[in-house]
Amino acid sequence: MARIGVFVCHCGTNIAGVVDVTRVAKYAESLPGVRVAVDYKYMCSDPGQNTVIEAIKKFNLDRIVVSACSPRMHEGTFRKTMERAGLNPYMMEMANIREHVSWVHGDDKELATQKAMKVMEMAVAKVRRSEALSKMYAPIEKRALVIGGGIAGIQAALDIAGAGYKVVLVEKEPIFRSL
Repeated sequence: MARIGVFVCHCGTNIAGVVDVTRVAKYAESLPGVRVAVDYKYMCSDPGQNTVIEAIKKFNLDRIVVSACSPRMHEGTFRKTMERAGLNPYMMEMANIREHVSWVHGDDKELATQKAMKVMEMAVAKVRRSEALSKMYAPIEKRALVIGGGIAGIQAALDIAGAGYKVVLVEKEPIFRSL
């Protein structure tokens, strides 16, 4: 069975000013597979990341959920944190409770807290069912396909070939016709 840690970020007051993050973390503890849930002022900070690593080791976690800001902002941060803790970096999910919750429900703290719990719960459900991924490397041959042998197509093919790439030019009609 999955051993999940949930880490809820205050993001200063960006999240905690609207969402009751302590309540979100407490709710997380009741979810299947969750071994520990922690809220912290800035989860992306070095002390916040160390909190994650310490919890992974202490509770023998094999996956985590970070309820914080956008994955675009800190997904890489927490994947690296997972690697530093010796875990597969793809066994991590982010629940965006800043942009999707606190920034859009600032006028209703109860609604925001309820929604943050649901967003986090969905991330927990997803990571609980996740399977470990690994990096794969595939050789890539840089070449281009140009469709259409008109003036623009031929010029594009010449420009690409001139840049040192292989080109495949496809035209539905024969380019040269006999007279």
